[in-house]
Amino acid sequence: MTVPDRGPDRPHDRAPDLAAELALALELADLADAIALPLYRSASLEVRHKADRSHVTQADTGVEAAIRARLAVARPDHAVLGEEEGLLGPTDSPWRWVVDPIDGTANYVKGVPIWATLIALQHREVGVIGVVSAPALGRRWWASQGGGAFADGEAIRVSDVERLEDAHLSYSDVGSFVDLGSPALGAALVGLTRRVWRARGLGDFWQHLLVAEGAFDVACEPIVSLWDLAAIDVIVREAGGTFTNLSGRPGPDGGSAVSTNGRLHPAALEALTSGA
Repeated sequence: MTVPDRGPDRPHDRAPDLAAELALALELADLADAIALPLYRSASLEVRHKADRSHVTQADTGVEAAIRARLAVARPDHAVLGEEEGLLGPTDSPWRWVVDPIDGTANYVKGVPIWATLIALQHREVGVIGVVSAPALGRRWWASQGGGAFADGEAIRVSDVERLEDAHLSYSDVGSFVDLGSPALGAALVGLTRRVWRARGLGDFWQHLLVAEGAFDVACEPIVSLWDLAAIDVIVREAGGTFTNLSGRPGPDGGSAVSTNGRLHPAALEALTSGA
């Protein structure tokens, strides 16, 4: 299982064995779990606030530091982009690891088990490996380019729902669509919740992975960063789904996110952007 050869490049641009890269990503997830889980609901957890008022804990910084240290040894010719420390490593490398040490830090701080470490490997900004580990839920998802998507060792696949009226929708909170998006986008979301069969505001990584599993059919967020989505993008696509931003641009770097089973994607985008 290798990345398609795109012609002669620098030595570190040669296609690696994705099975080996996936094994490394899973090792990194084990490392992250060993740091984050003991601190979860711990009296010793230290919580600070960033300039944007979002939480950061020693789990966030500790997990990212540990992953960076391991990659510095295992893949010194790869760049690493993380939420806490930004982009480090060879700036000319076509290989980039993207790490969110704790996705759902607000949940982590409040004792809600919906949080995870997200790890992706990109080749020239295209995701080829994605791993999401949620130890408080006892769940782990992973995928590699051309290798399919898995949850806890079992292959997963998106649903075959074909109509929005039969769809199960998840979204981040309505207020974020109004405050971070626009009043029109908020109204479009509310309209969509009334149109689908069932809607729940689950938010964060889990909603998109439930799309990959076929439990939800559509999930959406108005404002997100690359590290929130890079691993999820690979998993959704390998499960047969479609992943874009609200404008329909494929990939995890569009600033917003819509994941679907593929069949519903055009209708979901139209519904979410009508009047926005």
